[in-house]
Amino acid sequence: MLALIIAAVSGIAMAVQGSLNTALSKKVGVLFGTFIVQFTGTIFTIILLLFKLGSIKWQVLPQVPWYNYLGGIIGVGIVYGVITSIDRVGVAAATTAIIVGQVSMAALVDHFGWFGLEAVPFNIWKGVGIVLLAASAWLLLHK
Repeated sequence: MLALIIAAVSGIAMAVQGSLNTALSKKVGVLFGTFIVQFTGTIFTIILLLFKLGSIKWQVLPQVPWYNYLGGIIGVGIVYGVITSIDRVGVAAATTAIIVGQVSMAALVDHFGWFGLEAVPFNIWKGVGIVLLAASAWLLLHK
């Protein structure tokens, strides 16, 4: 239950973050805004590590599969995409599309156990849920 509460709070934070990032990018440009977001996140993470709020495991880095490092690159694309979409369609519409995309991809990752994660089989109910989620998104976005 705690994990779901943390996920919900993260979702709230993502909507606020996307709005702040978009406001920033309107002043400095989308790509530079994306850079600032990534840079400030890096600085904040370094501060957390300096205060020993996380562990540093340098010795395991060579054993990590190369594709696990793509998250940072993908993160740049995500921030850029969120900024661009919120600027064009608004926070609610962009967030709705993001959620439908996230859940659809998450179902594939779960089913196939990609990236070394434990497989969670896809079933008809998950398919129905995704269809209903997409239908809900359409209703939310319909003018």
